[in-house]
Amino acid sequence: MGVGGQGTILASKVLSVGLARAGYDVKMSEIHGMSQRGGSVTTHVRFGAKVYSPIVDERGADILVSFEKVEAVRWLAFLKRGGMLVVNDYEIRPLSVLTGTAEYPDGVTGKLRSEVPRMIAFDAVKIASDLGSVKAQNVVLLGALVKGMKLDHIDWNAVLKDSVPPKLYELNARAFAAGAAELK
Repeated sequence: MGVGGQGTILASKVLSVGLARAGYDVKMSEIHGMSQRGGSVTTHVRFGAKVYSPIVDERGADILVSFEKVEAVRWLAFLKRGGMLVVNDYEIRPLSVLTGTAEYPDGVTGKLRSEVPRMIAFDAVKIASDLGSVKAQNVVLLGALVKGMKLDHIDWNAVLKDSVPPKLYELNARAFAAGAAELK
């Protein structure tokens, strides 16, 4: 889950293509909300030998990836006990905060860490910027997700090559590797 413009849907599509190529039955669902105005964007990806629904129930996700830390709080109820949480330790202030009618909550990362023992938080925006484009933050997070799910056996470079414009492939390959490196 993330905020409109962060590339949440592209990351889910790349994940889905890779899983399908590896022989899994894959179902993906996307919910856009007010994504074009900075609103919440959520995707569900389920895979296995046979999957009947793309929707993940509350407490049904093995791993949750949040492209923005308040979004992690918003969707935490979907993570199963003992599941892993990967969080972009980054703030996107909604319009209500920018206009002064609300405040961005303090201590979000600490609160999440106290609730989820298997959590990793890092600044995917900084990593992507250092690589050449903030827009690659989604692929940085995808790399961490793949590593966290132990899906390294899939040829993700081939999937990326087929999923992004050729001129952006090298950047995205480096972003994917950088995200995977965040999970030691």
